[in-house]
Amino acid sequence: MLDINKKRSDLDVLAEYRRGLLKKPELRNLFLELTLRCNERCIHCGSSCGDVTSEELAVSEYDKLLREVKEDFGTGHKMLCITGGEPLLRKEFFEIMEIAHRLGFSWGMTSNGTLITKDVAKDLKRVGMRTISVSIDGLEQTHDSFRRTPGGYAKAMQGIENLLEVGGWSAVQVTTVVTHLNISQLDELFSIFDKMDLDSWRVINIEPIGRAKDHPELLLTPEDYRRMFEFIRQKRMEGQPVCYGCSHYLGEEFEREVRDWYYLCTAGLYTASIMANGDITACLDIERRPEFIQGNIRKDRFSKVWNEGFKEFRRDLSDTTEQCRGCPEAKYCHGDAFHSYNFDEHRPEVCFKNVLFGE
Repeated sequence: MLDINKKRSDLDVLAEYRRGLLKKPELRNLFLELTLRCNERCIHCGSSCGDVTSEELAVSEYDKLLREVKEDFGTGHKMLCITGGEPLLRKEFFEIMEIAHRLGFSWGMTSNGTLITKDVAKDLKRVGMRTISVSIDGLEQTHDSFRRTPGGYAKAMQGIENLLEVGGWSAVQVTTVVTHLNISQLDELFSIFDKMDLDSWRVINIEPIGRAKDHPELLLTPEDYRRMFEFIRQKRMEGQPVCYGCSHYLGEEFEREVRDWYYLCTAGLYTASIMANGDITACLDIERRPEFIQGNIRKDRFSKVWNEGFKEFRRDLSDTTEQCRGCPEAKYCHGDAFHSYNFDEHRPEVCFKNVLFGE
């Protein structure tokens, strides 16, 4: 376990750094939601993807957007994060990503992996994909049930093998969403992934957002949370490439123990997103409310929106959260993550006080 005093010092420095970032944000990650269509029906999906018919940006509109972003921000230290839905269902996927590659952008993708044949893997390499995270949410029966896709596990695992066979990527990662029903499978999943040439295994908890709100039986208990974080910490102590995601402040005991960095919600600070219809927002996992839409690339230049908008995201949620008042950790968690905040009741849906820290 890292030194507590060092952690406190680091957290104080980060809190001060964040105050500066609120005034002068720095775009690092631009998410492109190419489509809301998906060939799976995941129980936890925050954007309710599936058989969705929605307006999608034309290839020419992505071309214009990416040229403007390059002109206004450059491509250095920028990452395009490609997502959906299932991005590979976008008919013009390779045409769009070839534009991004030609313009000099680094890009990575999240995918369910089911459509990644060997030829698709080769094409992903051709258009410059550097990183990918493929979702495996339990052992075969559990995964297929959670994603409501018979045969999904086998196809996803074959997709990963196809990526590894082609090789040459900066990182091939597996992401697992941990629920109350699959947490007992972590050890067995590790045994499977340990035999594969993966770069990392990202273990995250199911969030009480989107479709998951209709399945409270899947949400983690306090005991589940501690079990999950202890599992990740132990694997990391053994030198294994297992990590937690970016979400949520974990308290002094677990900060920097289960991931390589301290908690910082980067929505609107480092991170912006373009929805499938061109709407501009911060993080795609944030509840899709009209007041969070900052503009649309069809009528607004992205850099102007980034520089003059995003006011809602450049503040501390804890300032309007009753349960945060008097909490000594509020200066580090800032009211927790925007994507799991209840804006109607002005409270975080996930808070680890009295679960991982505090009394």
